[in-house]
Amino acid sequence: MTGKVRMAALLTVLALLLLPLSTGTATADGPSVKLSKSQAGTGGSITVRGSGWRSHALLMLLICGQSVPSRGVIGGTNSCANADGRAVTTDAKGRFSKELPVAEPPVPCPCVVHVATVTGAKADADAIFQVAGHAVEPLPAESAGGRLTVLTDTRLDGSSGLLTWFGAPPSRTLVFTVGNVGTTAIKNPVFQIGTSHGVFAPQWEDQQWRGTIAPGKKAQMKLPVELTAGAHGDYTVSLKYSGKVLAEQPWGVSRPWGVTVFWILVCLVVPAAVFRAGMAVVDRVRPRRAGGIRHRGLRMPELTLHLPKFTSRAPQAPSSASTLPWFTPDSDPGGADGRLSAPHDDSPTSRTTPTRKGPT
Repeated sequence: MTGKVRMAALLTVLALLLLPLSTGTATADGPSVKLSKSQAGTGGSITVRGSGWRSHALLMLLICGQSVPSRGVIGGTNSCANADGRAVTTDAKGRFSKELPVAEPPVPCPCVVHVATVTGAKADADAIFQVAGHAVEPLPAESAGGRLTVLTDTRLDGSSGLLTWFGAPPSRTLVFTVGNVGTTAIKNPVFQIGTSHGVFAPQWEDQQWRGTIAPGKKAQMKLPVELTAGAHGDYTVSLKYSGKVLAEQPWGVSRPWGVTVFWILVCLVVPAAVFRAGMAVVDRVRPRRAGGIRHRGLRMPELTLHLPKFTSRAPQAPSSASTLPWFTPDSDPGGADGRLSAPHDDSPTSRTTPTRKGPT
């Protein structure tokens, strides 16, 4: 019996000694992460490989301090070397391979390589990693009092109104149910609500819930969430308590098309108003016409078309008023009076023509 106890104790010690040498964590059904090296110094690089993720999922790779796979990243992304992180997209089978530069996190180790999804359903995995030369400190002790955990899926209640369509801040209500799995009651818990857009880190805001949650009890909570004015796109709402992220909820915000319509109208109306004002000024400074009449506006000239009158009567002879200027009505050579009265060579009254007498 004593030999079996000694053998069991020896196996336990060996397991504890081999645990820190593990370069990856995996579950049968969840995502997994494996590292090419378990330790490296600043300036080097390691290869991170993963499997079991969603196909074509966008992932973020970070080196984080004050973290172990069992407790996750205690300080959130504030404990990670965000400037040296890398993004990668999984293939159709949910696998990836990416080279990650080694950088010191802002907090001491123990450290992990933290891999998490950026959009879509929440999924993450950690792999133990040691940054050579970086300080190592014990993790903060877990509180022995009450502990909250999310029992149901979170949701966002509410809808956008007309003002949101014109750029007002979108707002929702985060609804979730938590349970106290600790040994003491929790009174007036303070949560942190974070909103993030794309790959950017969440902006946290404290929200206090008024009430008491006894050990083993649960309570439904509703906390307001609001974005900045004009926000649109894919956002993620995160819920954190005591430095640990409890849940995340995606939020797709539509574009405020009312603002676009407004600027289109401005681009059309303002030039027209400026043109009318300019024409009014030009009309004011324009000199007056003769008679003191000033045009108050631009008018097109009126065109009048005069058509000749056609009649069916036969043409009449020209009147005497249309005679040539060098002939008078009574001296027309074509008339009888004109021929008798006008002087000519064979006229009987002519002075140059002798008078012939006929036989008597």
